[in-house]
Amino acid sequence: MANLQGFDARNFPAFGFRPLPDGKYVAVIIGSEFKTTRDGSGVYLELKFQVAEGEHKGRIVWARLNLQNRSPEAVRIAQSQLSTICHAVDVLTPQSSEDLHYRPLVIRVVCKKRTETGEMVNEICGYSKLVQTPQDYGPVPDTPWNS
Repeated sequence: MANLQGFDARNFPAFGFRPLPDGKYVAVIIGSEFKTTRDGSGVYLELKFQVAEGEHKGRIVWARLNLQNRSPEAVRIAQSQLSTICHAVDVLTPQSSEDLHYRPLVIRVVCKKRTETGEMVNEICGYSKLVQTPQDYGPVPDTPWNS
């Protein structure tokens, strides 16, 4: 147990999570895993993107690709998205999702309102190749806003 004696939260602003503004960001995939859909009928690939430069460096955005789903259209869309990501990072035949990690690309992010909660959330709606000479976009240290 850590001793917090003397700390008074009233003396500090509470940190709130705000979505990224709409725009294009240089990012890298820092994590990926297969997860089962809520209803258990499919599997999606969750990709964890981290903004790699600029004012929002270190912020996290997720993409979920429905690679196994009852809906053939959902699978087709997910496969097209994965293909676009692969082309953007120059890995056309990945053996594992980790082959896509730490390779810079540009993501286009929009802010949308969740119908069920009214909460504003980010959605990645586009991927493209980074046209400038890439820097080293290795892991960014954990901070309160990217965990």
